[in-house]
Amino acid sequence: MIFQTQIPLKKQPHHQIDYHSNLLLLGSCFSENIGNQLSYYKFQSKQNPFGILFHPKAIELLITNSINQKEYTEDAIFFHNERWHCFEAHSALSSPSKEELLSNLNNNVNSTFKQLKDASHVIITLGTAWVYREIATDTLVANCHKIPQKKFLKELLSIDEILESLEAINSLVQSLNKDISIIYTVSPVRHIKDGFIENQRSKAHLLSAIHQVVEPRKKVYYFPSYEIMMDELRDYRFYAEDMIHPNQTAINYIWEKFSETWFTEDTLKVMKEVETIQKGLTHKPFNPNSEAHLLFLEKLQQKKEILLQAFPFMNF
Repeated sequence: MIFQTQIPLKKQPHHQIDYHSNLLLLGSCFSENIGNQLSYYKFQSKQNPFGILFHPKAIELLITNSINQKEYTEDAIFFHNERWHCFEAHSALSSPSKEELLSNLNNNVNSTFKQLKDASHVIITLGTAWVYREIATDTLVANCHKIPQKKFLKELLSIDEILESLEAINSLVQSLNKDISIIYTVSPVRHIKDGFIENQRSKAHLLSAIHQVVEPRKKVYYFPSYEIMMDELRDYRFYAEDMIHPNQTAINYIWEKFSETWFTEDTLKVMKEVETIQKGLTHKPFNPNSEAHLLFLEKLQQKKEILLQAFPFMNF
Protein backbone atom coordinates (compact mmCIF):
# COMPACT_ATOMS: atom_id res chain seq x y z
CA MET A 1 0.00 0.00 0.00
CA ILE A 2 1.09 3.57 -0.71
CA PHE A 3 0.30 6.04 2.07
CA GLN A 4 1.57 9.18 0.36
CA THR A 5 1.07 10.94 -2.94
CA GLN A 6 4.34 12.06 -4.50
CA ILE A 7 4.98 15.34 -6.29
CA PRO A 8 6.53 14.26 -9.63
CA LEU A 9 10.03 15.69 -9.98
CA LYS A 10 12.48 15.32 -12.85
CA LYS A 11 16.24 15.65 -12.66
CA GLN A 12 17.20 19.08 -13.94
CA PRO A 13 18.98 18.38 -17.27
CA HIS A 14 20.76 21.73 -17.64
CA HIS A 15 22.43 24.38 -15.49
CA GLN A 16 22.73 22.05 -12.53
CA ILE A 17 24.25 23.06 -9.21
CA ASP A 18 27.68 21.81 -8.18
CA TYR A 19 30.46 22.90 -5.84
CA HIS A 20 31.71 25.43 -8.36
CA SER A 21 28.33 27.18 -8.42
CA ASN A 22 27.80 30.52 -6.69
CA LEU A 23 24.38 30.72 -5.08
CA LEU A 24 22.42 33.72 -3.82
CA LEU A 25 19.21 33.14 -1.84
CA LEU A 26 16.62 35.86 -1.40
CA GLY A 27 13.18 35.96 0.15
CA SER A 28 11.15 34.55 3.00
CA CYS A 29 12.32 32.60 6.03
CA PHE A 30 12.23 29.34 4.06
CA SER A 31 15.15 30.64 1.98
CA GLU A 32 17.06 30.78 5.28
CA ASN A 33 16.28 27.08 5.88
CA ILE A 34 17.67 26.11 2.47
CA GLY A 35 20.55 28.56 2.87
CA ASN A 36 21.53 26.96 6.17
CA GLN A 37 21.63 23.56 4.47
CA LEU A 38 23.85 24.94 1.73
CA SER A 39 26.17 26.37 4.38
CA TYR A 40 26.27 23.07 6.26
CA TYR A 41 27.31 21.25 3.09
CA LYS A 42 29.91 23.95 2.34
CA PHE A 43 28.51 25.32 -0.91
CA GLN A 44 29.48 28.79 -2.06
CA SER A 45 26.31 30.60 -1.04
CA LYS A 46 25.01 33.84 0.44
CA GLN A 47 21.56 34.53 1.80
CA ASN A 48 19.34 37.54 2.40
CA PRO A 49 21.78 40.46 2.67
CA PHE A 50 18.83 42.69 3.70
CA GLY A 51 17.36 40.05 5.97
CA ILE A 52 14.16 38.09 5.35
CA LEU A 53 11.98 39.66 2.66
CA PHE A 54 8.47 38.28 2.37
CA HIS A 55 6.90 39.76 -0.74
CA PRO A 56 8.04 40.17 -4.38
CA LYS A 57 8.02 43.98 -4.36
CA ALA A 58 10.57 44.05 -1.53
CA ILE A 59 12.84 41.65 -3.42
CA GLU A 60 12.46 43.64 -6.63
CA LEU A 61 13.43 46.83 -4.79
CA LEU A 62 16.51 45.20 -3.25
CA ILE A 63 17.69 44.00 -6.66
CA THR A 64 16.95 47.39 -8.27
CA ASN A 65 18.83 49.28 -5.57
CA SER A 66 21.76 46.87 -5.72
CA ILE A 67 22.14 47.09 -9.49
CA ASN A 68 21.83 50.89 -9.31
CA GLN A 69 24.26 50.80 -6.37
CA LYS A 70 22.04 53.05 -4.30
CA GLU A 71 23.67 54.95 -1.45
CA TYR A 72 21.57 55.01 1.71
CA THR A 73 21.48 58.29 3.61
CA GLU A 74 19.75 59.49 6.78
CA ASP A 75 16.47 60.20 4.99
CA ALA A 76 16.07 56.43 4.34
CA ILE A 77 16.12 55.44 8.03
CA PHE A 78 14.13 56.30 11.15
CA PHE A 79 14.32 55.91 14.94
CA HIS A 80 11.74 53.77 16.77
CA ASN A 81 11.85 51.84 20.06
CA GLU A 82 15.45 52.87 20.73
CA ARG A 83 16.74 51.50 17.44
CA TRP A 84 17.34 52.78 13.92
CA HIS A 85 15.42 50.98 11.16
CA CYS A 86 14.96 50.99 7.40
CA PHE A 87 11.61 50.15 5.78
CA GLU A 88 13.48 48.38 2.96
CA ALA A 89 15.25 45.91 5.26
CA HIS A 90 14.40 43.36 7.91
CA SER A 91 14.78 44.24 11.59
CA ALA A 92 17.83 41.94 11.69
CA LEU A 93 19.75 44.91 10.26
CA SER A 94 18.29 47.43 12.72
CA SER A 95 20.76 48.96 15.15
CA PRO A 96 21.02 51.36 18.12
CA SER A 97 23.62 53.16 15.99
CA LYS A 98 22.52 55.24 13.02
CA GLU A 99 26.00 55.05 11.52
CA GLU A 100 26.15 51.28 11.88
CA LEU A 101 22.80 50.80 10.13
CA LEU A 102 23.76 53.07 7.23
CA SER A 103 27.12 51.34 6.92
CA ASN A 104 25.50 47.89 6.87
CA LEU A 105 22.88 48.96 4.32
CA ASN A 106 25.47 50.40 1.93
CA ASN A 107 27.90 47.52 2.38
CA ASN A 108 25.12 45.03 1.70
CA VAL A 109 23.99 46.91 -1.41
CA ASN A 110 27.52 46.65 -2.77
CA SER A 111 27.90 42.99 -1.79
CA THR A 112 24.52 42.11 -3.36
CA PHE A 113 25.57 43.78 -6.61
CA LYS A 114 28.74 41.68 -6.66
CA GLN A 115 26.88 38.49 -5.73
CA LEU A 116 24.30 39.00 -8.49
CA LYS A 117 27.08 39.68 -10.98
CA ASP A 118 29.03 36.54 -10.01
CA ALA A 119 26.18 34.14 -9.17
CA SER A 120 25.42 31.06 -11.22
CA HIS A 121 22.02 30.67 -9.54
CA VAL A 122 19.68 32.92 -7.57
CA ILE A 123 16.99 31.15 -5.54
CA ILE A 124 14.01 33.37 -4.71
CA THR A 125 11.44 32.23 -2.17
CA LEU A 126 8.19 34.20 -2.11
CA GLY A 127 6.27 34.15 1.15
CA THR A 128 3.19 36.31 0.72
CA ALA A 129 1.30 38.59 -1.65
CA TRP A 130 0.05 40.71 1.25
CA VAL A 131 1.90 44.02 1.58
CA TYR A 132 1.80 47.09 3.80
CA ARG A 133 1.77 50.60 2.40
CA GLU A 134 2.97 53.45 4.61
CA ILE A 135 0.21 56.05 4.46
CA ALA A 136 2.49 59.06 5.00
CA THR A 137 4.71 58.32 1.98
CA ASP A 138 2.41 56.08 -0.09
CA THR A 139 5.17 53.48 -0.43
CA LEU A 140 5.24 49.73 0.15
CA VAL A 141 7.51 48.56 2.96
CA ALA A 142 9.46 45.35 3.37
CA ASN A 143 9.00 45.36 7.13
CA CYS A 144 6.81 47.43 9.47
CA HIS A 145 9.26 47.23 12.40
CA LYS A 146 6.37 47.07 14.92
CA ILE A 147 5.16 50.56 14.08
CA PRO A 148 1.40 50.85 14.86
CA GLN A 149 -0.71 49.29 12.10
CA LYS A 150 -2.82 52.45 11.76
CA LYS A 151 0.18 53.98 9.96
CA PHE A 152 -0.23 51.47 7.10
CA LEU A 153 -2.75 50.21 4.60
CA LYS A 154 -2.81 46.45 4.05
CA GLU A 155 -3.15 45.35 0.41
CA LEU A 156 -3.17 42.10 -1.54
CA LEU A 157 -0.98 42.29 -4.63
CA SER A 158 -2.87 41.22 -7.73
CA ILE A 159 -1.53 38.49 -10.00
CA ASP A 160 -0.69 41.14 -12.59
CA GLU A 161 1.22 43.23 -10.03
CA ILE A 162 3.24 40.20 -8.94
CA LEU A 163 3.83 39.21 -12.55
CA GLU A 164 5.11 42.71 -13.32
CA SER A 165 7.46 42.49 -10.35
CA LEU A 166 8.81 39.06 -11.31
CA GLU A 167 9.37 40.12 -14.91
CA ALA A 168 11.31 43.12 -13.62
CA ILE A 169 13.40 40.89 -11.35
CA ASN A 170 14.22 38.53 -14.22
CA SER A 171 15.08 41.36 -16.58
CA LEU A 172 17.25 43.20 -14.05
CA VAL A 173 19.17 40.13 -12.91
CA GLN A 174 19.78 38.78 -16.40
CA SER A 175 20.78 42.19 -17.75
CA LEU A 176 23.59 42.17 -15.19
CA ASN A 177 24.43 38.48 -15.52
CA LYS A 178 23.26 36.75 -18.71
CA ASP A 179 24.46 33.33 -17.52
CA ILE A 180 22.49 33.25 -14.26
CA SER A 181 19.71 30.74 -13.57
CA ILE A 182 16.73 31.93 -11.52
CA ILE A 183 14.87 29.41 -9.38
CA TYR A 184 11.56 30.47 -7.83
CA THR A 185 9.81 28.68 -5.02
CA VAL A 186 6.90 29.52 -2.72
CA SER A 187 7.41 29.28 1.01
CA PRO A 188 5.47 26.42 2.64
CA VAL A 189 5.06 28.59 5.75
CA ARG A 190 1.41 29.59 6.05
CA HIS A 191 0.86 33.24 7.01
CA ILE A 192 -2.00 32.47 9.38
CA LYS A 193 -1.92 35.97 10.91
CA ASP A 194 -3.40 37.19 7.63
CA GLY A 195 -6.21 34.63 8.02
CA PHE A 196 -6.63 31.10 6.70
CA ILE A 197 -8.57 32.09 3.59
CA GLU A 198 -6.39 35.17 3.07
CA ASN A 199 -3.26 32.99 3.18
CA GLN A 200 -4.66 30.72 0.48
CA ARG A 201 -5.52 33.72 -1.72
CA SER A 202 -2.00 35.04 -1.25
CA LYS A 203 -0.29 31.76 -2.14
CA ALA A 204 -2.60 31.34 -5.15
CA HIS A 205 -1.62 34.78 -6.49
CA LEU A 206 2.09 34.00 -6.06
CA LEU A 207 1.81 30.62 -7.77
CA SER A 208 -0.25 32.00 -10.67
CA ALA A 209 2.26 34.77 -11.33
CA ILE A 210 5.35 32.57 -11.02
CA HIS A 211 4.08 30.05 -13.55
CA GLN A 212 3.63 32.80 -16.10
CA VAL A 213 7.34 33.68 -15.97
CA VAL A 214 8.84 30.19 -15.69
CA GLU A 215 10.65 29.46 -18.93
CA PRO A 216 13.56 26.97 -18.87
CA ARG A 217 14.87 28.30 -22.18
CA LYS A 218 15.32 31.64 -20.43
CA LYS A 219 16.85 29.92 -17.37
CA VAL A 220 13.85 30.65 -15.15
CA TYR A 221 12.62 27.67 -13.14
CA TYR A 222 10.21 26.64 -10.40
CA PHE A 223 10.76 24.21 -7.52
CA PRO A 224 7.62 23.02 -5.69
CA SER A 225 8.56 23.46 -2.01
CA TYR A 226 5.02 24.58 -1.19
CA GLU A 227 3.39 21.63 -2.94
CA ILE A 228 5.71 19.10 -1.28
CA MET A 229 4.86 20.46 2.16
CA MET A 230 1.13 20.73 1.53
CA ASP A 231 0.78 17.28 -0.08
CA GLU A 232 3.61 14.88 0.73
CA LEU A 233 4.07 16.27 4.27
CA ARG A 234 0.49 17.17 5.10
CA ASP A 235 0.63 15.44 8.52
CA TYR A 236 1.14 17.79 11.50
CA ARG A 237 4.09 15.68 12.70
CA PHE A 238 6.10 17.54 10.05
CA TYR A 239 5.39 20.92 11.64
CA ALA A 240 7.08 22.80 14.46
CA GLU A 241 5.25 23.42 17.74
CA ASP A 242 3.47 26.47 16.29
CA MET A 243 1.80 24.15 13.73
CA ILE A 244 2.77 26.67 11.02
CA HIS A 245 6.49 26.34 10.26
CA PRO A 246 7.96 23.12 8.88
CA ASN A 247 10.08 21.29 11.43
CA GLN A 248 13.62 20.07 10.79
CA THR A 249 12.38 16.73 9.44
CA ALA A 250 10.29 18.52 6.83
CA ILE A 251 13.13 20.91 5.96
CA ASN A 252 15.49 17.96 5.50
CA TYR A 253 12.94 16.16 3.33
CA ILE A 254 12.40 19.14 1.01
CA TRP A 255 16.17 19.70 0.92
CA GLU A 256 16.67 16.09 -0.22
CA LYS A 257 14.10 16.59 -2.98
CA PHE A 258 15.82 19.80 -4.07
CA SER A 259 19.23 18.10 -4.01
CA GLU A 260 18.03 15.14 -6.07
CA THR A 261 16.49 17.50 -8.63
CA TRP A 262 19.16 20.16 -8.97
CA PHE A 263 22.53 18.74 -7.93
CA THR A 264 24.89 16.77 -10.15
CA GLU A 265 25.64 13.16 -9.21
CA ASP A 266 29.25 14.07 -8.40
CA THR A 267 28.01 16.84 -6.12
CA LEU A 268 25.81 14.41 -4.18
CA LYS A 269 28.89 12.23 -3.59
CA VAL A 270 30.92 15.19 -2.30
CA MET A 271 28.03 16.13 -0.01
CA LYS A 272 28.28 12.72 1.67
CA GLU A 273 31.98 13.32 2.31
CA VAL A 274 31.24 16.77 3.74
CA GLU A 275 28.53 15.32 5.98
CA THR A 276 30.94 12.68 7.29
CA ILE A 277 33.37 15.41 8.30
CA GLN A 278 30.65 17.60 9.81
CA LYS A 279 29.38 14.73 11.95
CA GLY A 280 32.94 13.86 12.92
CA LEU A 281 33.58 17.41 14.09
CA THR A 282 30.60 17.24 16.46
CA HIS A 283 31.56 13.81 17.83
CA LYS A 284 32.12 13.85 21.60
CA PRO A 285 34.50 11.11 22.74
CA PHE A 286 34.38 9.41 26.14
CA ASN A 287 38.15 9.76 26.34
CA PRO A 288 39.61 12.62 24.25
CA ASN A 289 43.16 11.37 24.85
CA SER A 290 42.57 7.77 23.88
CA GLU A 291 44.56 6.24 21.04
CA ALA A 292 41.36 5.39 19.19
CA HIS A 293 40.12 8.97 19.31
CA LEU A 294 43.47 10.43 18.27
CA LEU A 295 43.46 8.06 15.28
CA PHE A 296 39.89 9.15 14.50
CA LEU A 297 40.98 12.81 14.50
CA GLU A 298 43.93 12.04 12.25
CA LYS A 299 41.69 10.31 9.68
CA LEU A 300 39.20 13.16 9.91
CA GLN A 301 41.97 15.67 9.19
CA GLN A 302 43.08 13.62 6.18
CA LYS A 303 39.53 13.69 4.80
CA LYS A 304 39.40 17.46 5.26
CA GLU A 305 42.71 17.96 3.47
CA ILE A 306 41.59 15.84 0.51
CA LEU A 307 38.40 17.90 0.16
CA LEU A 308 40.24 21.20 0.57
CA GLN A 309 42.61 20.29 -2.25
CA ALA A 310 39.63 20.01 -4.58
CA PHE A 311 37.57 22.81 -3.03
CA PRO A 312 39.89 25.28 -1.25
CA PHE A 313 36.99 27.64 -0.47
CA MET A 314 35.56 25.19 2.08
CA ASN A 315 36.05 26.17 5.70
CA PHE A 316 35.44 23.60 8.44
